Amino acid sequence: MKIVRFRHRGSTLEGEVLDPKTLRTPNGSRVPLADAKLLAPCEPTKLVCVGRNYADHAAELGNPVPEEPLLFLKPPSAVIASGEEISYPEYSRLLHFEGELAVVISERCKNVPAHEAPHVIRGYTAMNDVTARDAQRADQQWTRGKCFDTSAPLGPWLETELDLLDVAIRTTVNGTRRQEGSTRDLVFRVPHLVAYASRVMTLEPGDVIATGTPAGVGELRIGDTVEVEVEGVGVLCNTVVRGSSEAAIG
Repeated sequence: MKIVRFRHRGSTLEGEVLDPKTLRTPNGSRVPLADAKLLAPCEPTKLVCVGRNYADHAAELGNPVPEEPLLFLKPPSAVIASGEEISYPEYSRLLHFEGELAVVISERCKNVPAHEAPHVIRGYTAMNDVTARDAQRADQQWTRGKCFDTSAPLGPWLETELDLLDVAIRTTVNGTRRQEGSTRDLVFRVPHLVAYASRVMTLEPGDVIATGTPAGVGELRIGDTVEVEVEGVGVLCNTVVRGSSEAAIG
């Protein structure tokens, strides 16, 4: 089942994707996808991201493969939905895409054994771990490079059933394939990641574990349209726009 969050006629709803053009609301009515505004498929308290979880990606950036999962966090303010705009940070000159499979947690949990991980997973979606690579390198830690607003596009919806052994992950920019990998090449598999993260911190409903990106990451420019496709889930699509340093909070 594909679970979708969307706005329709002033209401925020959670429904089901019936086919590529139709959604079904909780009361059973049908809504054309074209008439709905897609929202991020979950509302996380945090996004637990995994770095260097594909050996080929670690190699392309000149990094060793970690002996244990390398975790970092993104805040909820980084999340945007498919169709929304990625804002190019004004302090960066090198923005990268990183297409990933993301896991969404179903319930509050702590110290989950790996064999019980499927019981605390609500579903799977696509994520783009957008990264200001120059800021990441300059700071020698990842907050400014990874946590800016709009740096975590998620969507388009949740797939509740997915065979994780060999899921293709593809990223295209302006229609050109730039990245292709498979979950068969994960260094640390999803159950291990859920168990490991839940030993470190309590996971809440809607929290995200982003499982890492395969090789092929590359540059995004203002005006680019970037799509992350997770096989069996769907296509996450966002366009890059110029960021603003003006205050937006009044």
